[in-house]
Amino acid sequence: MLKIRYLAMCFVIGAAVAPATTASPARAAADNNSAAQERQRTLIGVLQSDAPAAQKAITCKQLAIYGTQDAVPALAALLSDEKLAAWARIGLEAIPGAAADNALREAAGKLQGRLLIGVINSLGVRRDANAVDILVPRLKDADAEVASAAAAALGHIGGASATKALEQSLAGASAAVRPAVAEGCILCAERLLAEGKRDEAAKLYDAVRKADVPKQRLLEATRGAILARGTAGLPLLVEQLSSADKSLFGIGLRTARELPGREVTAALVSELGKAAAERQALLILALADRGDAAAAPAVLAAAKSGPNNVRIAAFGVLGRVGSTPCVPILLDAALEADAELAHAAKATLAGLPDKEVDADLLARLPKAEGKLRVILLDVAGQRRIEAALPTLLKAADDADAQVRAAALAALGSTLGQRDLPVLIARVVNPQKPEDAKAAAEALHAACIRMPDREACAATLIAAMSQAPVPLKCRFLEILGAMGGPKALAVVGAAARDANPEIQDAASRLLGEWMSAEAAPVLLDLAKADAKYKNRALRGYIRIARQLDVPAAERLAMCREAWQLCQRDDEKKLVLDALRRYPSAQGLAMVIPHLRNTALKAEAGSAAVSIAEKIVRRNPAAVADAMKQVLDAGADGDVAIRAKALLEQAAAKSSKKK
Repeated sequence: MLKIRYLAMCFVIGAAVAPATTASPARAAADNNSAAQERQRTLIGVLQSDAPAAQKAITCKQLAIYGTQDAVPALAALLSDEKLAAWARIGLEAIPGAAADNALREAAGKLQGRLLIGVINSLGVRRDANAVDILVPRLKDADAEVASAAAAALGHIGGASATKALEQSLAGASAAVRPAVAEGCILCAERLLAEGKRDEAAKLYDAVRKADVPKQRLLEATRGAILARGTAGLPLLVEQLSSADKSLFGIGLRTARELPGREVTAALVSELGKAAAERQALLILALADRGDAAAAPAVLAAAKSGPNNVRIAAFGVLGRVGSTPCVPILLDAALEADAELAHAAKATLAGLPDKEVDADLLARLPKAEGKLRVILLDVAGQRRIEAALPTLLKAADDADAQVRAAALAALGSTLGQRDLPVLIARVVNPQKPEDAKAAAEALHAACIRMPDREACAATLIAAMSQAPVPLKCRFLEILGAMGGPKALAVVGAAARDANPEIQDAASRLLGEWMSAEAAPVLLDLAKADAKYKNRALRGYIRIARQLDVPAAERLAMCREAWQLCQRDDEKKLVLDALRRYPSAQGLAMVIPHLRNTALKAEAGSAAVSIAEKIVRRNPAAVADAMKQVLDAGADGDVAIRAKALLEQAAAKSSKKK
């Protein structure tokens, strides 16, 4: 009978949310209102029935969405129910209007223990000002948890009466209750501050600071006391920044980020000159987060000299807001012997947001020598300063090998499509033999960032025709990194080249190709009686295992691979591909390999793994497969899982019948 009633209720709920036919806005609004009222009546009916507790709990949550004051009596009746009280409060906390407040206040006068605590918490959530007179006496309740809940609720409610009661209770509250009273005071103070009542807020924060309260409450009150006073709170802020206590120093840093005014920036700068090295970096970061230009001189000074960690922190700040005045300081640091410091300075130069820095760096290049010239060339490349191209080309012919290498690397990051022949020429005919590697790396970097991949590939392909074998292999490497139809066609043809070195390079690149377009090329190569057919087959399987391929195409690839696999290692890779992308068709492909002694364990494991993913939608296929897994003599974990799947599949099949 109960089940029939439950099904009837579900039917009514479902009918209430059935799609409405097209109607006028007024009619639609009326229909929606009628449907909502009907839904609420149904939900209330569930609460008033003998439905299971779990069903009533869900209903309470639904009434938090659909309930009105009409649902309050049914929810209030559950406030004394140990199992359902918390669920009922979810609904009551969300329902607008005085009825829910009245119900909670009434319950607060009757309940005890955990049930009472829950109701008090709900009064706080609803911020019911009329509950203050009920809650204030509870601050002295013999149950410390009840008293603590009352203190927190009063803090959420706020107002003059709640604030006064909490402040008066702060000194006399027991040690168990005082933390909650302090929390309530802080909540009230936050509301006062938000209302612009700064003096009252500061007074309340100070009361908490003077009380014997947990460290966290002290930190919160200290922050609030500073913010409430504004610039008049600077002495208290400085006190925290100079404190030996790490927590107080931390709250000082946090508050310094929030408190506006040049005076605050000046105070931080002053502390920066006094603080220990390990704190200076943190002060610099706080100055940066304030975004006050007045801090720039102090940050520049910190970047210029001092402990490395402080200088590196300053570099980080300059990287966000720096401009041309910081270029000399960063260049000097980039020249220093300390590798970490030099690297940080150079990275900051590369990332400075001010575009005027480009012109500054470019103006320094003609006069720079030695290590400074190398750094400037490197940074020009990282910043991709197109105006530096003539200077970079000239530097690529410099007598200094390090300068030439830096210039070539910068060209790889800077030049455009039309200038690619310049780099190609330097790869084919390097000025010095030692420049060949740098030129090839620069060409590689340039090609992979070109927007027109096919045009870039055409330029490279044209240059390959007359190149010696080692250079052809290098060009093939670049084409492989670029990808695209033209590159794939050339690398595919190279895999059948008469030269074994070119064959080796091209077949390896095809096996590493990062798009599924290489699959047909690899398959053809794997079918050919070629030296690298196994390499091609593994590359083909890798695409099926790792790349984004349509499901049907992936299965077809696995079937093709099975026909070509001669070694168990490759067959295991195919099994892994089918395991990774579970399907009934894939499961059917795995099962025959249970008869292969060398693959039996792998095939059984793969079959069980696939079956676990598809048993809900393909119980019949799973049942048949698991029987075969068990018949093949699976043992251990595979056998246990196969038996469980067989039972699960049988249960699913019987339900469908």
